[in-house]
Amino acid sequence: MSDIAIYYSLFCMISRNALALIRHARIEPSVIDYLRNRLSRVKLLELLQAMRPVRALVRVRSPYGADLSLYDPAWTDDALLDLVLERPALLNRPIVVTPLGTKACRPSEILLELLPAPRLPPFFKEDGSVVVDQGTRRW
Repeated sequence: MSDIAIYYSLFCMISRNALALIRHARIEPSVIDYLRNRLSRVKLLELLQAMRPVRALVRVRSPYGADLSLYDPAWTDDALLDLVLERPALLNRPIVVTPLGTKACRPSEILLELLPAPRLPPFFKEDGSVVVDQGTRRW
């Protein structure tokens, strides 16, 4: 079992790019499709402990939440967690967990900070744009 996990949606290009970038580093992560295997409140709280604030877990610009004014400060942390449990498509994705930290990796290049791997050769995203690893890691 890998000590790296990605909370992933097959329908999300950023998720697919992040997974491909992890594999480009010759790491096979645990892939959690959170739409098929819904996360528990306990798991969301565990991720939240590593990410803070709660809004880091929520896609506030998602069309799945456009009717909810998620920018409104009236939304409490508990209410936002309940909403993500009810509407998992609102989970900010991909979330990558490594020994170096946990982050919502939007854009996918953010995960370079979290990879326990040496500097990587250039990586090409689905859209053809190149990701150049500057070797910056969170040690």
